[in-house]
Amino acid sequence: MTVHRAFAAPALLRNPHLMTLTARYWPRGPLLAGIPTEARFFRVTPDTQLLGFCHWQPDKTGHKTVVLVHGLEGSSDSHYMRGIATKAYTFGMNVIRLNQRNCGGTEHLTPTLYNSGLGQDFRKVVDELASSDGLERIWLVGYSMGGNLVLRTAGEAGTEQPALAGVVAVCPNIDPTRCVDALELPSNRIYHHHFLISMKGRMRRKSALYPGQWDLAALNDIRTLRLFDDLYTAKDGGYLNGADYYDRAGARHVMGSIAVPTTIITAQDDPFIPYGMFESSVISHNPAITLIAPRHGGHCGFLQSHANGEDRYWAENRIVELIAGIRS
Repeated sequence: MTVHRAFAAPALLRNPHLMTLTARYWPRGPLLAGIPTEARFFRVTPDTQLLGFCHWQPDKTGHKTVVLVHGLEGSSDSHYMRGIATKAYTFGMNVIRLNQRNCGGTEHLTPTLYNSGLGQDFRKVVDELASSDGLERIWLVGYSMGGNLVLRTAGEAGTEQPALAGVVAVCPNIDPTRCVDALELPSNRIYHHHFLISMKGRMRRKSALYPGQWDLAALNDIRTLRLFDDLYTAKDGGYLNGADYYDRAGARHVMGSIAVPTTIITAQDDPFIPYGMFESSVISHNPAITLIAPRHGGHCGFLQSHANGEDRYWAENRIVELIAGIRS
C-alpha cells in the first residue's frame, strides 16, 4: 500500500530533538472519551500476564482488530497509544492497548523483566484473540521498542499465524546495538537519562515485589543503559550478557521471514534509531515490507504542519489508513 499524503514538517520542527520532544508534550484534547473500555489479562507464560485495555465494536468479529504495543518505558496510556486507539475505534476497528511486561503498573503480573526479544508474548495474544474471540483480521502496531517486537512477532510467525493480517512499526529499534550506541552520544543525553532513571525506578519496584531475585547493590552507580542491560535485562532474559542481548533481540534477524503486509515508518533524522539500519537488502528484497522514511520526523514525532482536515499526528493517521486499506 502506498501512502500518498507525504509528511511535511513545520520549519521550526525540522530539528529532530524539537520534533521528538514537542510531539511528546504537545497538549491533546480528550482521547477515548465515550469509547467503551474493557480491561483484560492475557496469559503469555504460566507465570506472566499482560494487561490490555480493549475497545470493542458492538459486533467485534465483523471488524478488524488493532493491537497496539508501546515503546521503551511507555505504557497503554502513552499519548500515541490513546491517539491511535481513538482514531482506529472511530473508524470502525476493535482496538487493544497492550502493556508490555511490567508496564502500566503491572510489575506484579510477572516475575520477569521486559526485553526487546519477547515477540512470543504477542504471538500468544494473537492466538488467544483468534481462538477465544474468533477474530480473524488482527493487526499489530508498535512504536520504537514495540515496533521491534511486532516485527519480531511477524518474522517468527512467518505463515503460521493465519489471524495475523499485518504489521505497522514506527521507528523500530531493529538493531539494538546501533540504537544504544546512538543513545549514548552526548547529543542524546536527555533521552538516555530519562530511560535510565525510569528503568532504575522499575527495578526498585520489582525488587520490592520479589525480594532476593535481583542484586541491587550496583544499581545506584549505573550510569549507562548498556551497563543496566548487562547486569539486569540480559541475565533475566536468558542472554549471555548485554552485547548478546542487543545482537539477538533485534528484529533484523527475522525480517526476511515476514510474510504479512508490513509497513515501517521511520524518520531519516531520528536521533537514536539510525536510518542506516533500514537500508538492509533484507528489507528491500522482501515484497511484504514497505518502508516509508520522511527526511524529518524525529523519534516517533511526525507532527505535520498542514493538517488537511486531520490533526497534526501524521503517523497515527497513516497507520489507520494503512490498516483500513485507504489511499489518501
